[in-house]
Amino acid sequence: MTPDRPRLDVERQAQAGAYARLQRRVGFAQTGLGLLYLLAWVVSGVAGRVAAVAGGSWAAELALVAVCLGLPWLLISLPIDYESGFRLPHRFGQSTQSRRDWLLDLVKGLILAACLGLPLLLGLYAVMRTWPQAWWGIATVGFLAFSVLLSMVAPILLMPIFNRFVPLSAEHADLADRLMRLSAAARRRVRGVYTFDLSRRTKSANAALVGWGRTRRIVLGDTLISEFTADEIETVLAHELGHHVHHDIPIGVLAGAALMLAELWAANAVLGWAVNAGRLAALADPAGLPILLLTFAVLGLLTAPLQNAWSRRRERQADRYAVDLTRRPQAFADAMTRLANQNLAEADPPRWVVVLFGTHPPLGERIRVAEAGMAAQRQEPGC
Repeated sequence: MTPDRPRLDVERQAQAGAYARLQRRVGFAQTGLGLLYLLAWVVSGVAGRVAAVAGGSWAAELALVAVCLGLPWLLISLPIDYESGFRLPHRFGQSTQSRRDWLLDLVKGLILAACLGLPLLLGLYAVMRTWPQAWWGIATVGFLAFSVLLSMVAPILLMPIFNRFVPLSAEHADLADRLMRLSAAARRRVRGVYTFDLSRRTKSANAALVGWGRTRRIVLGDTLISEFTADEIETVLAHELGHHVHHDIPIGVLAGAALMLAELWAANAVLGWAVNAGRLAALADPAGLPILLLTFAVLGLLTAPLQNAWSRRRERQADRYAVDLTRRPQAFADAMTRLANQNLAEADPPRWVVVLFGTHPPLGERIRVAEAGMAAQRQEPGC
């Protein structure tokens, strides 16, 4: 091991453990409170009385139920969002965001969620009304099409709402050329290399290969560029290229559609039970929205460990690809070490945390695998 290589900071790891534990407690509180909130709506039957106020138009009834369901939850969950999104990151020195900017991001997110969510909700119920026997299958096809469209337009329409993306400056022209050559070696065409102002919100580092087809581009957080070496950045991008080479994006969309199909089928059964029990007038009764959302929430919790296990497998595959493409296992291990230190991330969280919440393998595992690759590389003839 060379003296210049980064090492896991013991003090930072102790802070990372405390930070993660507090964030998990906040997450548990928010999840439990959300389930109780939806359950209260279902048990009380208040959604039916709210829908009756709109009178006549099913679309107006649905919109009113959605607003009356969403606004109180926004107020209830706001202190929890503030704790997890602002206070705790500031307490542990990770956030650089002002309270005003945090609130502005919150408002932007709410407006975007409303602009996307309400039309989708109206479209879903229109399908339910038109094809009551097969709505869950038809809605899945719609979900699939929407996911593809969203993947394509997000880099040019949605992501700039929250961050400023600019081509990498002349100062980093060598890095841009290097990353473009790496993309060519992976046979993945990209539209360019961009940086975004991540430091305006956090000290954490991040990078991604976003978009699909003509909108695919490399994006690097300015915190990554300022703290990581070119070799390390190259391995981080190689990992992202691995996802595209292995078709993880389309596979993920199809897997999401399959899961959505199963969830909608289950929701159809639950809504059918509610109709037979006299709690709803029809499957597409707007008063059934809380039942629908509660069903999705419970199924999401039950399937999360399986989804996470699948995600970790794809991430390990992308890690292997990054090392194979760049032939730089040391740089990859160093990049993961810097991520653990800079992002205040637990290198080795408890196993139950990995199973329940881990979409990626623990950074400690990724570092050890890369270091094993370094040992194997040194033993190769000619090394």
